[in-house]
Amino acid sequence: MIKHLVFWRLKEEALGKSGEENAKEIARLLNALPAEIPELKKLEFGMNFVDAPAAFDCALYTEFDSKEALDIYQNHPLHVEAKNFIVQVVSDRAFVDYEL
Repeated sequence: MIKHLVFWRLKEEALGKSGEENAKEIARLLNALPAEIPELKKLEFGMNFVDAPAAFDCALYTEFDSKEALDIYQNHPLHVEAKNFIVQVVSDRAFVDYEL
């Protein structure tokens, strides 16, 4: 099993919207993916509620059966669409991919 985790810090304002508004759009885009990408076995998106310097604003947790399934997800047009939006509204990103 492959686990893919992503963390984002959002710009306070981007594309004419607040960070909170953009976080809601990220949630909408990402939460639509499981119904469209069969290789995506589990997806959780959450917004941080702790105000701390080391904290990120949003997190994504996903699960896949294989590295190949993760690759299919990464290249799926709907994921690419979400990613293209996200890169415009984030200031920092971190991720971890690991296998169990």
